[in-house]
Amino acid sequence: MPSRKIQPSFLKPGDEVAIISPSFAVDRSKIEAAATFLDNWGLKVHTGKNAFRSSGPFAGTDRQRISDLQRVTDDSKIKAVFCARGGYGMLRIIDKIDFSFLKRNPKWYIGFSDVTVLHLWLNRKFNLVTIHGEMPVNYTNPSKSSATISSLHDALFGPGPTIEWTGRSIHPCSISGELTGGNISLIYSLIGTPADPDTKGKILVIEEVGEYLYRLDRMLVSLKLAGKLKGLAALVAGGFRDMEETSRPWHKSPFDLIKNIVSEYNYPVFFNFPAGHIADNRSFYSGKEARIDVKGRKAVLSYI
Repeated sequence: MPSRKIQPSFLKPGDEVAIISPSFAVDRSKIEAAATFLDNWGLKVHTGKNAFRSSGPFAGTDRQRISDLQRVTDDSKIKAVFCARGGYGMLRIIDKIDFSFLKRNPKWYIGFSDVTVLHLWLNRKFNLVTIHGEMPVNYTNPSKSSATISSLHDALFGPGPTIEWTGRSIHPCSISGELTGGNISLIYSLIGTPADPDTKGKILVIEEVGEYLYRLDRMLVSLKLAGKLKGLAALVAGGFRDMEETSRPWHKSPFDLIKNIVSEYNYPVFFNFPAGHIADNRSFYSGKEARIDVKGRKAVLSYI
């Protein structure tokens, strides 16, 4: 039997939260703007000691980023941890963090992209439900949809966001299963690690940005060969933005590649899910049981 997932308590006004930078470096003004934004939600915002640092592309050295993530994890007053931005860096430090404190004091971790590593690590090894959602660097970005922000608020304060969308689908039907996934490059990177993605019977969400199409195909093939695309409850494709061709173009879309790779399976595949590196980036719970209902050309994701 699978272990029961632990969901942190919903936030309430006055709760203390933290913004840290575990991946690429972030402009100070964007973190300060995000702190003001969260303060307007009634939260008391702390900023990681090393959140504004820079070491090459990273927000400080590995040791400095480890220090901030460990500190906020161990602080019982902190009820939610917001990862300032993605990029790269979480994979370099994730195995150095002691998350055992979360068994007694669960808290929310929020982010996407590079933060996929953190979600899958906590979901798999500590049975903790986390939030795949927009990051502080974009909280005041006018190009983001209102639903991007409202869904994050609902995920944090309750009752949890319901997501309705319209898009192409294959074998559409209503299904249920645990939500998992995120950025496909990071899912691919975790194969063979202590957080090797467990996808059997689950709703697998994938998204990507700025990759060559042949690399997307390679990652999909690798996931298939590793058994990660077999026996899913459903495959859900989010945003695939700025995908690139090489000098020998494929003339295929991400839709074409995904459809081809999973053609032998009969589970539903949903496209155009509003999550990822796109303007409409809705928050969803990673590691939580969910249901997708099909209503005509629309699909609706809710939680069980």
